[in-house]
This record gives sequence, structure tokens and C-alpha cells, in this order.
Amino acid sequence: MKRFLNYINNNVLLRVASLNSVSVFIRILAGFLTSKAIAVFVGAEGMALVGNLRNFLSSMQSISTLGLYNGLVKYVAEFKNNTKELSKVLSTAFYAGFIATVLISFWCYFNADAINNYLFSSSYNYGYVIRILSLVLPFYALNMFTFSILNGFSKFRIIIVINIIGQVLGLSITLFLIWQRKVDGALISVAITESLIFLITLVGIANQRSLLPIVRVKSISLNFLKRYSSYSVMALFSAIILPLVALEVRSYIIDHVGLKEAGFWEAMTRISKYYLMFISTLLSLYILPRFSEIDTIKEFRQEVFNFYKTILPIFGFILVVIYLLRSVIVSVVLSQEFKPVESLFLWQLLGDFIKVLSTVIAYQFLAKKMFWHYIITEAFSVLILYVSSVYFIDLFGVEGAVIAHFVNYVLYFAVILLIFYSSLFGVLPDNEQEDPNS
Repeated sequence: MKRFLNYINNNVLLRVASLNSVSVFIRILAGFLTSKAIAVFVGAEGMALVGNLRNFLSSMQSISTLGLYNGLVKYVAEFKNNTKELSKVLSTAFYAGFIATVLISFWCYFNADAINNYLFSSSYNYGYVIRILSLVLPFYALNMFTFSILNGFSKFRIIIVINIIGQVLGLSITLFLIWQRKVDGALISVAITESLIFLITLVGIANQRSLLPIVRVKSISLNFLKRYSSYSVMALFSAIILPLVALEVRSYIIDHVGLKEAGFWEAMTRISKYYLMFISTLLSLYILPRFSEIDTIKEFRQEVFNFYKTILPIFGFILVVIYLLRSVIVSVVLSQEFKPVESLFLWQLLGDFIKVLSTVIAYQFLAKKMFWHYIITEAFSVLILYVSSVYFIDLFGVEGAVIAHFVNYVLYFAVILLIFYSSLFGVLPDNEQEDPNS
């Protein structure tokens, strides 16, 4: 714990943790209020439709940015004092992302009706929402490109402030649209809110205008395109496949159980996302950079078990409290229509606990760019998730989806332990053994 506290005090990014916690709190509050509005004005059926569009949008956003965010942050930070190399970094990422975004936007616009039939079925006519999505998608890509630059230049406070203002703006627009147009308003808000943040970001990058002249076509570098590729493939794999699998599972529930039941599952996954925000933030702020800087098995083992000893008991206690208060949570966050969601909490909470256990270790894949380990384990996970979801939904209805969530992460955790068994439990090399006299 002392190491953890010292790390917080010495790390630049974590010095702004108090401000970031405000951002996380506002995101959770915004999510709760949005879920409440959907529950009251739209209902379980509408929540299922919103979930499908959200998953589709997530995949399209990832493709439009080519998963370049982490790679761009790394190289901007590395070459921020070298104008020539920085020009190559920014130009390559910008034009690659520009081409991808234009292609995806055109594809969405001209195939809007087909996408509508895939996401919502031909019984609905939300093709116009897909066209709106296609028109605002470039602004999302520009926003992520700008965020990467700000992050690379360590402008953490600006990023967090933009996120806070963006959450408030997005919440206001979402609540207004849902109030005015019910399901249509909820779908439109999903399509536009994240892209609108770019309007706020423009203010935050006013002092970075000197970077614009160095973004040039002639500075595009094949070398940097290759460097970006591993980051892109790893990011795109999860960012595209996971939302599409969630979409397929939800569609399976709609077809074999019912639209309302699919809304119940969407509500449960939303609640799960909210309480997992604190853990995911901690993992990205502490575990990922810490794993990146350590280079011995001993330190890796210490960090994993230190996290387990200090954080997991607290997280486990929170999950127990959430389970005991599940009836109150459903009533406050959703509505009485969603009372059946209470039966989904047990398996979802158990699955989330195992998910955190495994994710802590699996961050080593990202920290050390263990490309094939990451791809194979993620592919295994999504395959198990889909197959087990179909199997258990057929047996238990919508509850089968959360049972599959638990089973998936138990098997995923087993695979992770198998890969890292020697690092976590094996005998340390002689040069890493504890000094018995220390």
C-alpha cells in the first residue's frame, strides 16, 4: 500500500486524481440520470434498441479512429520536442484516420436502411438516425485526434475539464431529446452527444494552433504507419468485436425471449458499467503505467498481489452491498417496470468480480505489447461469451446472458492464470530472490 501511495504522489497523471474523480462521479451521475430518463419515458423495449445502437456506434467510432489513440499519445509524448518527427507522427495519424472516417461515414450514410434492419429489424424506421450518425462521426474522430495530442503533451487537466463539461452538455441534450421525442430522442442523443464534445475541445486546443502547419500530406510516414499497426490491431480487435458480440447477444434475446427482456439485460449491463468505472480508471491510471515501467517477475508479482490485497476486498464489499440493495437500486436508477432486473444481479456481480481478477493480470499484455497473447485470449473470450450466451439463454431465458458472463470470465481467468502461472507462482530466478538478510 505504501508503494501505491508513493506512486500516486510521484506520478504526474495521478496528481490530478482528485479532479479525475470528479469527472468519474459526473459520468456515473449522468449515466444514472440517462438510464432513469430512458426507463421512465422509453421503457425496457426502448432501452434494448438504444443498447443496439450504442454497440454499433462504438464499433464505428473505433474503426473511424483506427484504434490509434494509445499509439498517438505515446509518439506525441516521445517526439513533442522534435518538430520533424512530430510532423510525421501527427500527419500519419491524421490522414490515416481521415480516410477511414470518410469511408465509414459514407458506408453508414448510403447503407442506413440496411443497418436499420440489422440493428432494429424492418419493423422500425430509424434509418435517419444512422444518417445523422454518419454526418457527425468525423467530429468524433477529430475530437479523439485532438485528445491524443493533448494527452501526449501532458495536458491532463484540460482533458479532464473538457470531459466534465462534455458530460454535463451531453446529459442536458440527452434529457431534452428523450423528454421531447421519447425513443427517437434517445437514439439521436446516442448518435450525436460524443461528437458534440469536439465543440468544447476546440476551446481547449486554442493554444495548440502552432501544430496545424506541421500536419502535411508530404510528412506521412510508412515507418510510423507500421509502428501504429500493433496498437491499432489490439485496440480495434476488442473495440469492434466486443460491441458486436453484445449486439448479437441482445438480438438473440430479442428473437428468442423478447424485446422487453433484452431491455432488462441492457439495464443490468449499464448498472455494471457504472460501478466498474472506478476500477477501470484505477487500472488505467496505476496498473498500466506501473506494468510498463517494471521489468522483473518479482515486481510484476508484487504489484498483482498488492492490488489483490488492497483493492479487491474493498471492491468485493461494494459488490455485496450492491447485491443487498439491488431492489433499491432498480427502483431509484430505473423504475418498477424493471423489477425483473433484480434476478440478474447475482451472476453479473460474480462475473464482474472475476473479470477484475483477470483484467489486472491481463494488462501485462498491453504494457509489454504481447500482441498474439492479447489477440488469442480476447478471441477465446468473445467466442466463449457468444456460445455460452446462446446455450444458457435457451435454458434460462434472459438470466442465461448473465450466467454466460460469469462462465466466460471464469474460463478467461483460468487461461490467464495458465499463461502467467510461472510469473505469479513459480520459483523466482536467482537474481530476483529476496535477500534473506534484508
